[in-house]
Amino acid sequence: MEQCACVERELDKVLQKFLTYGQHCEQSLEELLHYVGQLRAELASAALKGTPLSATLSMVMSQCCRKIKDTVQKLASDHKDIHSSVSRVGKAIDRNFDSEICGVVSDAVWDSRERQQQTLQMAIVEHLYQQGMLSVAEELCQESTLNVDLDFKQPFLELNRIVEALHEQDLGPALEWAVSHRQRLLELNSSLEFKLHRLHFIRLLAGGPEKQLEALSYARHFQPFARLHQREIQVMMGSLVYLRLGLEKSPYCHLLDNSHWAEICETFTRDACSLLGLSVESPLSVSFASGCVALPVLMNIKAVIEQRQCTGVWSHKDELPTSDSNPPIKLICGHVISRDALNKLINGGKLKCPYCPMEQNPADGKRIIF
Repeated sequence: MEQCACVERELDKVLQKFLTYGQHCEQSLEELLHYVGQLRAELASAALKGTPLSATLSMVMSQCCRKIKDTVQKLASDHKDIHSSVSRVGKAIDRNFDSEICGVVSDAVWDSRERQQQTLQMAIVEHLYQQGMLSVAEELCQESTLNVDLDFKQPFLELNRIVEALHEQDLGPALEWAVSHRQRLLELNSSLEFKLHRLHFIRLLAGGPEKQLEALSYARHFQPFARLHQREIQVMMGSLVYLRLGLEKSPYCHLLDNSHWAEICETFTRDACSLLGLSVESPLSVSFASGCVALPVLMNIKAVIEQRQCTGVWSHKDELPTSDSNPPIKLICGHVISRDALNKLINGGKLKCPYCPMEQNPADGKRIIF
């Protein structure tokens, strides 16, 4: 993960430069516009009076032109410096990551290059839909000529609409969705609907004594959940005692914590995805995380095999170099290699582990059975 941290540091520098440049650019242009506006007012005043252009105004106009030119050149120079910072991110990626991973990927994994490209594009589009970047996903579909069915888009569109409403502290769409899917949510042992009603009740409590009758009336929504959430309901009803004194100064002040909104967004996303057969994390995110874990290990194995001149051991790129005829062997140091690799690494009756410097007796290796 150190490699990722190095690239992230370079990326942070670029983002900071973008922020600083944006602020400086806005300030410089505002000052320039103000300066030009003042000059324009003076010129308009002189024109109304019918007086000829004075030497002073002429000099001021020349200074204004120079100021505009200098400001534009400075902003262009700063913008060019940002481009060099962006290029350093690419260099950091090349420096910290081995881009040659073909040795651990089989050419037969993909039917064709077109199929490979289409699969990757589809994974990116699904990720964008799941992250709520709908316009970006639509643009990618158009530019890549990827045909995505409306049935595929619809669940993501609905979920993002509801999550956006929750971020705005609007419980209406989520409650409507939970009620319409009540039976299926109950089959999942989901407490989503109860938590939504609880949060709405808490919002009424936050309104003070004026909302007390409305809160008591709304409490009837808790009846179907009384058996499973009795303790939580008791706490909420007990908070009514302190309503006139102010909940924020009562033992029930935790009910007003804003963390409840973040929790309800997570609960809704998790339960809705489970109900609709979607993963909480996009397949692209999962694949990327898996690759970060697996690829470095496979690359190290490949490098060790090549260094030890055991290239014939790993003849198939789509699988590890183990099989029934070439089973995995656990060494006494804990590392695992194939039997063929073990036989080729024996030197003078001793075996030196290719992963650590420990020397050992080859006979001490134990076959692993999965």
